[in-house]
Amino acid sequence: MGKIIAIANQKGGVGKTTTTVNLAASLGVLEQKVLLIDADPQANASSSLGIDVDQVTKGTYQLLEHTLPAKEVIVKTNSPNVDIIPSHIDLVAIEIELVDKEQREYMLQKALEEVKDNYDYILIDCAPSLGLITLNSLVAADSVIIPIQCEYFALEGLGKLLNTIKGVQSIHNTSLNIEGLLLTMFDSRLRLSNQVVEEVKKHFENMVFKTIIQRNVRLGEAPSHGESIIKYDATSKGAENYLNLANEVLKKNSK
Repeated sequence: MGKIIAIANQKGGVGKTTTTVNLAASLGVLEQKVLLIDADPQANASSSLGIDVDQVTKGTYQLLEHTLPAKEVIVKTNSPNVDIIPSHIDLVAIEIELVDKEQREYMLQKALEEVKDNYDYILIDCAPSLGLITLNSLVAADSVIIPIQCEYFALEGLGKLLNTIKGVQSIHNTSLNIEGLLLTMFDSRLRLSNQVVEEVKKHFENMVFKTIIQRNVRLGEAPSHGESIIKYDATSKGAENYLNLANEVLKKNSK
């Protein structure tokens, strides 16, 4: 039975896609079978794993519309043990198209039922918004990872996201948990980075992952090569950070 984890934060630029792609790749090299769902119209997770997004004709859009079953939109990636349901800019239209549908919040949950048991983990890269696609992702998920960048406005908007999660828990998905808050873009030389870490840990205590993702040049370069950090530079700090995170997730879920 695969565990579905949504990686969500309505703020852009906090490391959602970087985390989804590299956590998927890290779990893959740790011999977990992973499905990554690109639920962001920008399709950055798809291109980060070597998918030519201009050629995508079957993906998250068709999955949410229920015009194709999940099995028909899954594609292999260049990362060991990682499959993907790719995205395309067309996904933008789904927000409007689903508005009149019955059970519109449950489209993704229903679509994944037939493939859920084929994977150990299903990771969903959410769009930087709290729209209908993200709502579908939270309804389908067992838990949420919330990336928070170690910068000045780090906690801004977090309350809004936590309220959305509470709303989903009370109305659509009572079993939704917070997997953890993940601190990203940490720079040990900056006093501000250290202050953000302290503040987040003070407010959220055990909800925060022990692993902190540090700023890393190689991590920034990897997507332009269509590769995860594990494939691009397995010896880099970024690869080490994400392997640590994957081990932490595995440990948490083996209890």
